[in-house]
Amino acid sequence: MEQYEPGRLSPAQLAATRRSFRTGRAALTRRSLLRASTGAALTVGGLGALSACGIPAAGKSTGGISAEDHSATEKEVDFSNWPEYIDIDDSGKHHPTLDTFTQRTGIKVNYTEDINDNNEFFGKIKPQLAAGQDTGRDIIVLTDWLAARLIRLGWVQKLDAANLPHAYANLSEQFRSPDWDPGRAYSYPWQGISTVLAYNKKALDGIEVKSLSDMLDNSKLAGRIGLLTEMRDTMGMTLLDMGKDPATFTTDDYDAATARLQKAVDKGQIRRFTGNDYTSDLTKGDLAACIAWAGDIVQLQADNPDIEYVIPHSGYLTSTDNMLIPNKARHKTNAEKLMDYYYELKPAAQLAAYINYVCPVEGVKDELAKIDKSAADNPLIIPDQAMAAQSHAFRSLSEKEDSAYEEKFAKLTGA
Repeated sequence: MEQYEPGRLSPAQLAATRRSFRTGRAALTRRSLLRASTGAALTVGGLGALSACGIPAAGKSTGGISAEDHSATEKEVDFSNWPEYIDIDDSGKHHPTLDTFTQRTGIKVNYTEDINDNNEFFGKIKPQLAAGQDTGRDIIVLTDWLAARLIRLGWVQKLDAANLPHAYANLSEQFRSPDWDPGRAYSYPWQGISTVLAYNKKALDGIEVKSLSDMLDNSKLAGRIGLLTEMRDTMGMTLLDMGKDPATFTTDDYDAATARLQKAVDKGQIRRFTGNDYTSDLTKGDLAACIAWAGDIVQLQADNPDIEYVIPHSGYLTSTDNMLIPNKARHKTNAEKLMDYYYELKPAAQLAAYINYVCPVEGVKDELAKIDKSAADNPLIIPDQAMAAQSHAFRSLSEKEDSAYEEKFAKLTGA
């Protein structure tokens, strides 16, 4: 394991601060901090396998508004991301994967950590995008529901398959064709986010938890169950528990799931709805079990052997943070080259070893094992086939649905 300077946050701490702001609205409380070489080019055979991968070549749908591409004369790319969502060296000043990319291509990466909240960032770039102006960014990283909105509005550019050979070949099957971007014509995942069930084995004291129903219905767990303030995660896991697919549910299904949770709230089963701060309660045992984000559990398990997780037979939720190229970006080709670089196995492994989210790159396990074998063997970072097959995505919502469902969920949580 790497050693970190006193007073400087470790990757575990840094990763822990991000997730509550993916939801589009700040969580009621933020979580406490947990604790104070290059890849080879893809062969021609890889390019020829694109159709076999189930991803169509670019050029079959209309993208956003392009601009004159200055990539050839301006060897740079402007990349906006979330705080501490990339590898960093012990000095805290350099990102090794970005440095390697620049050394190889001569393309300087102007890397900015200026995305702290989906809605806040959308408000920042919306006037420029609506006016058909350059945002000053070539790559932005947004959570799937907001990425879907930008694609729907026509505010991001269609990707050129010729510049993305590794991405088209190496994208994991479970992330290949979301309903909001079929075939990944406009976006590629930066990282995946899994929603699972977690529990404190000591706090359960022999009580079995294998499903959300076990958490909601066992009176011995009254007041010791935690759910998330993120509507899609909590409602998605509830829909799955009720035998409904989050990718195809109806309003009646949603209302039935809300009623199911309201019953648990009314009888005092739920301790509280939380953002990332559930981790403190789970570690202390104040929460015996909860809906949790896998990236948090990876870090918690490193410090507390009583923390475990379970994938219900009904399945679990997967979402993504995604790279997109806004309209009028000046360096589209350079941006695509950088996006593709992170789908090479070595850079992908370096990134996964540092941040411990779900790596969306197929075949990265052996490279990751060279850096951190425990991470490579962890299905919360590299899902095996069985786990990947149990993943489900929450379907895209219309603007009307989004507003109505969030309002119902807010009444449930007391927000």
